[in-house]
Amino acid sequence: MHSPPLSPQLLNSLTPEENTQCQHGLYFQDGERRVDYILTYHIKKPSSSRSNRQSSRFTDNAFTRSLRRGTARLGRPPPPQPRGDPEVASQDHSMDYHEDDKRYRREEFEGNLRDMGLELEKDEDTKTPGVGFVKIHAPWHVLCREAEFMKLKMPTKKVYEVKQCSGVGAKINTLVNKATEPLHPNVEENRGQHVKHLSYAFSREKQHLFDLSDRDSFFDSKTRASIVFEVLKRTKCTKAKYSMGNNPLRCLFQLLYEEWASYSVFYKYQPIGLVRKYFGEKIGLYFAWLGLYTQMLIPASLVGVIVFLYGCATVDNNIPSMEICHPRNNITMCPLCDRACNYWKLKEACGTARASHLFDNPATVFFSIFMALWAAMFMEHWKRRQMRLNYEWDLTGFEEEERVFCLVFFYLFVLWFVVFVSSESMKPTEIAEEPTNKWKQTVQSAMAGLKLVLLVSSPPPPGLIPVTSFQIGVTFAIVFGVILYRISITAALHMSNNPTTRSNVRLMVKTTAAIINLVVILILDEVYGAVARWLTVLEVPKTDRSFEERLIFKTFVLKFVNAFTPIIYIAFFRGRLVGRPGSYLYVFESYRMEECAHGGCLMELCIQLSITMLGKQLIQNNLFEIGIPKLKKLIRYIKSKRRSFQEEEREKKLQRYETDHFLEPFAGLTPEYMEMIIQFGFVTLFVASFPLAPLFALLNNIIEIRLDAKKFVAELRRPVAARAKDIGIWYNLLRGVAKVAVIINAFVISFTSDFIPRLVYQYMYSPDGSMHGFVNHTMSYFNVSDFQDGKEPMDPHHLGYQVEMCRYKDYREPPWSNTPYVVSKEFWAVLAARLAFVIVFQNVVMLMSDIVDWLIPDIPKDISLQIHKEKILMVELFMKEEQGKMQPNYEKQKQSPCTMPSCPTIQ
Repeated sequence: MHSPPLSPQLLNSLTPEENTQCQHGLYFQDGERRVDYILTYHIKKPSSSRSNRQSSRFTDNAFTRSLRRGTARLGRPPPPQPRGDPEVASQDHSMDYHEDDKRYRREEFEGNLRDMGLELEKDEDTKTPGVGFVKIHAPWHVLCREAEFMKLKMPTKKVYEVKQCSGVGAKINTLVNKATEPLHPNVEENRGQHVKHLSYAFSREKQHLFDLSDRDSFFDSKTRASIVFEVLKRTKCTKAKYSMGNNPLRCLFQLLYEEWASYSVFYKYQPIGLVRKYFGEKIGLYFAWLGLYTQMLIPASLVGVIVFLYGCATVDNNIPSMEICHPRNNITMCPLCDRACNYWKLKEACGTARASHLFDNPATVFFSIFMALWAAMFMEHWKRRQMRLNYEWDLTGFEEEERVFCLVFFYLFVLWFVVFVSSESMKPTEIAEEPTNKWKQTVQSAMAGLKLVLLVSSPPPPGLIPVTSFQIGVTFAIVFGVILYRISITAALHMSNNPTTRSNVRLMVKTTAAIINLVVILILDEVYGAVARWLTVLEVPKTDRSFEERLIFKTFVLKFVNAFTPIIYIAFFRGRLVGRPGSYLYVFESYRMEECAHGGCLMELCIQLSITMLGKQLIQNNLFEIGIPKLKKLIRYIKSKRRSFQEEEREKKLQRYETDHFLEPFAGLTPEYMEMIIQFGFVTLFVASFPLAPLFALLNNIIEIRLDAKKFVAELRRPVAARAKDIGIWYNLLRGVAKVAVIINAFVISFTSDFIPRLVYQYMYSPDGSMHGFVNHTMSYFNVSDFQDGKEPMDPHHLGYQVEMCRYKDYREPPWSNTPYVVSKEFWAVLAARLAFVIVFQNVVMLMSDIVDWLIPDIPKDISLQIHKEKILMVELFMKEEQGKMQPNYEKQKQSPCTMPSCPTIQ
């Protein structure tokens, strides 16, 4: 698909403009004007005479185009073309009305682009049948005009020295850099900069401040493509049948492919500077965030492995599991289901009890606190890293234009001011026609801005909330269906004649139910993504940013509920709505609610969490990302009918933009961020039950970075570079998940695990302060004669003797007390301790997180000093310019390339 990779030495020594191997197919037919952007459209060639059509410039004059557009708006057919053009006449006779309409819309769109100053060249004689290409070149005056309009910060002639760290910190940084030198990519961007150009928003009036000696390299390919894209968005004719093609200048592809998109460099840092140069700041910030998140998972993974190993090392010394597994344990347990299940011995739960200790031990409490602080440090570290990138990428003064909500009062003030001034100044003897139009346009702009604010802040459409509630209800219904599956399958397997099947009922039911939940989650994820986009379209957001944020929020809510509802049920509801022997709770009067194993539901929670997390990462995040783009690429290849070409035609080399046409269009960063946010939820929300979650996330992300890199470089069309100074709404979602994680882990430790009951028994009820007798303390007695009719076991002599009393896990009074089967005082003592632990844990951990947030400054000290230094230097630069205005030869010194006679005039 791409040209052969160049050697790293060549790539490091040459710039993209100097590398002649990368210039094939990137220029107009004259070989001088660079192609900055490509548009593609579908064409229908009616006869063989059109095959002789070559790439040509547009030659229509402005009057003809305006006449065509005017007649199109009035609904009249366009004027006939001259009879002397047999090609156009052939088109008019062979195309149907639909194709003719699309053709004229394209011509209108192309005319508007030329009116904006862009230069176009068509290429329909390609080796890709049915596809035409429009090459776009932005002349110098258009680049200057749009750069000033977009307020692009460009490097000036002023160069200053970047202050280097000194003292102990500098020595430590030097040692760290030497130790990690093999981990850095082999690119020039990796080397530290000792000098930096002072950057300033581009202005045509102040072009003398910028180094314009080499105009071809002043605006790089990324910036030129962004400028053309902004012009395309402002073009009025938006219904032209075009699709966005690639920016064809892709020299950096070679270096990115070798040093970033290769699995052989998985252990190296990412060349974020090159990623930003090639894809823009928005995508560069995503990969910078993903790289930092992956690095921060390393200490979390190490601590999680240590906690898991601690559980493995202490499992043989755990007194409760030793009591359960003791051979002399003769405790008879009540049946786990009605009729089909028999009485059983507690020692049969030995394996479950020992496995539960791996995840239910005192170290998990420490790990939960550690992960809460880890999340806070990760957020603070990212803010510092983001600020450093903003400084290095000259984004410190950049503000996104679509922050409409912050401009409400501004628009109101502008509206009042304009109306007041215009009412005072509207005197016929004093106001000329042109200023009146100016004031009228200003009033209309202010009214449009106010209307935009009101529309953006308008309530959602009436059907939005019911549809969203219905989707969440579908998730709850599916979880309920899986519950019924577990209940029914448990009863069916207990009736099996195979003793192996009966002894592994719990494991089989847990695993199969978790797999079913995983499959349902994967299916509903795709459905909910489409539903979220449909709901957002119904709202008709007025800005791209508003549309993106609303779509992200809806997708996050639906996918978060879809992924975590089964886990939340197991953690907080399963085993708590059961009842007791003789008075169980039933669903549909026949399905008895399921119970947790004797070791608690923490083991089942771990199984569900691990299968869901690993399944989503393996299937959805990796296989889908690899398979779906390749499948779509194959479908587009088949539709192109290239197989019908002759062999010699097939062997001909395609142009770069023809090759890129078969790549998958860029669909945005929302899917990439979303899968990482859901993974962040798995890592933080229920980490008390699965301390190995950070390790599996780390292993996945090491592959994910290179997989995404390969996808962006080789599988997707190069997206238009977009400026951004932060990751937007995703940061708020991360903070929200981190805060909720503290509360959820507090409840998991308190209510799902046996940590609090063990503490209560050890310090309140144990005769010697040890855990001996804890198992017996947590179980109550039940007289089998109190079973309801038809609910007792079918084989009461299954154990070889008549059972009169059985035990079940709960804090209730025995049948011989005055209040049989009523919750005991031990139950209330444990409940009070659990609630107290939740309150204390939540407040202490959040206080510690706030302290970490307060101690770590958002802006690194060196970056703050450099920004302050830049402001001082900028003030000095303009002061010198003001002083220079007093000199007689100032106008000569100020003369810039765009004021030379050879420079094109600004339209």
